[in-house]
Order: sequence, then structure tokens, then C-alpha cells
Amino acid sequence: MCCRKMPPHTRMTKIMILIRHVHLIAATLGAMTATNTAAQFYPSRPIRLVIPYSPGGATDVPGRLIAQKLSEVFGHQVIVDNRPGAGSVIGSEIVARAQPDGYTLLLTGTPFAVIPALYTKLPFDPAKDFAPVMQVALAPNVLVVHPSLAARSVKELIALAQAQPGKINYASGGTGGATHLFASLFLTMAKINLTHIPYKGSGPSVADLLGGHVKVGMPGIAIVIPHAKAGRMIALGVTSERRAPQIPDVPTIAESGVPGYDAAVWFGLLAPKGAPAAAITRLNDEIAKVLRLPEVENGYLTSGNVAITLRSEAFGAFIRTEIVKWRQVVKDTKIRSE
Repeated sequence: MCCRKMPPHTRMTKIMILIRHVHLIAATLGAMTATNTAAQFYPSRPIRLVIPYSPGGATDVPGRLIAQKLSEVFGHQVIVDNRPGAGSVIGSEIVARAQPDGYTLLLTGTPFAVIPALYTKLPFDPAKDFAPVMQVALAPNVLVVHPSLAARSVKELIALAQAQPGKINYASGGTGGATHLFASLFLTMAKINLTHIPYKGSGPSVADLLGGHVKVGMPGIAIVIPHAKAGRMIALGVTSERRAPQIPDVPTIAESGVPGYDAAVWFGLLAPKGAPAAAITRLNDEIAKVLRLPEVENGYLTSGNVAITLRSEAFGAFIRTEIVKWRQVVKDTKIRSE
């Protein structure tokens, strides 16, 4: 029996569908090629890296190491521009309002996720006005006590505080700062009451802690290590989820009696909202390589940091989680910005 011939209009319809599929595939391949090409040619001029803190601060080390190495890789300078003020708001606003072309970046940290809870009005929305690029570092703090306090573990400190509610003082570098927030989270989760003594910066707070004028603190790990080795402070637990490679024998607070406790200073790169995907992809790829360099890893460890490569989408999710987390801590403890 002969095969029936397909009607002309049916053949034409199938041909048109086939042509449309071919065009769609070609367009998709073209877009992928264009993205790859754009990534290869980015950057074509210097990049401005805004750090919203004073020169020489904790954020400078991860920022300047990355800027130096990326300058070598790109063949164009990554210029560090320190813009301190208003708890990082001034520098962050500069980047939020910058042209979203991938040539203005922000290196920020934990305060970026805290300011929405501390300031009722911000000139930008941390969750919506930036494109996350990559988290690059994590720096744990350390729960410490003066040697005169009869506590040599987190559990012993909790028991002592429960027996003397409100009678033990703890130092912070200032109301609403990282040391205050980390301690507030610890007190809430451990269900204890210590009296907060805020100082104007970590220097004075550490000085009084060393002098025994306050008994408890949570300084950064780089500050703690030399004093702990000399016996001037007793390190009870690190604040991060995992033990710090610089002091691996010191347990985490979470494994020492406060399950689930996790607080650390983090640093990461952001771009203005709408920055080209190709630029973010190139930055992700090259920064990941830079962070694996032995000299960068060692530089980070020496300054109290650990290199982290949390790429754009995961970093964005992390920031949103941090905003919710610290907003709740600020609400629960009734912290107000100074």
C-alpha cells in the first residue's frame, strides 16, 4: 500500500517549526558566546574598590591583598579607595549609586548586614541595591576571660554567670559593633546576664580587659593570640561554626555548651545592582584563583582571617540570612546605634 502524501500546508508548518528551533538554538549559542567574550575582555580599564572603613583596619588586609593580585592578573589597577563613616554607610552608598558597569566594587563585611537593624533610614537597601560578587574571608572572634576570673571553659563561665547574674562585666568595642553583637547573641543563647561595658574601639576595651578592669570579652582572633600565648587572657571558645586554624586547640562556643552558636566577621565583594553578569563571572573565577595562592592564604591567616570562596548566588543568600539574624539579635537585646 502506498504511503499517503503529507498535505502541503502540514509540511510547511513543520518546516517553519524546525526553522524556529534552529533560530532559537543559534540565539542561545550566540548569547553564550557573547557572554564568554565579554568576560574575556573585562576589565578594559582600572577598577575602583571602595572600602567603607579607615585605612589600616581589619577590612584592609583582605581588600588590599585581593586588589594587588587582581591588578597583576587583569593588567589594570584595582585601586583601593577608603571611604569611612557612619558605620560603613557612606562608602556603601557611593557604590550603590555608582554606574553598574563592573568598575566600582565594594568590599564590605558583617556591619553591612547589621545596619538595617540599627538605622531606621538608609540611603540604600542592602538586600536589593547590590549585586553580590563573592565572600572572600571569615574572621572569628574569641570568647576570653581575664586570668583572675575562675572560669577555664565556656561551661564554667556560664555556671559562674548564673550564680552571679549581672555582677560580671564584659567589654565591647562599642554599642552595636561586632564584639557587642556577638556577645549579645552568646548571652541570649546561654541564658545568662553579664553587664555590658562599651568602649570607643577595640584598643581601649582590650587594654582594660588585660588590666582586669573587665573580666570577659570577645576580641578578634589576631588580637587574642599573642595575649593568650603569654597567659594574659584565657581563650575559652571561638565564635565561628568551625575551629580556627590559627588556634585549633581552642574549641568552638557551639561545641562547648551553646549548640548552634555561630558568629564571625565576614568580608565580601559587592557591585551595584545591574552590574554585568560577565563581569561578576570573571571576578568570581579570578578571585577564587587568587584566594588559593599560598601567599594570600598565609596573609589571611596571619591577620586572623580564613580565605572563603562563596560565589555570587550563595553569597547573596548568606547576606539575606545575616540581615535576618542580626535584626533579630538587635530586636531581642534592644540595641540602639550611637
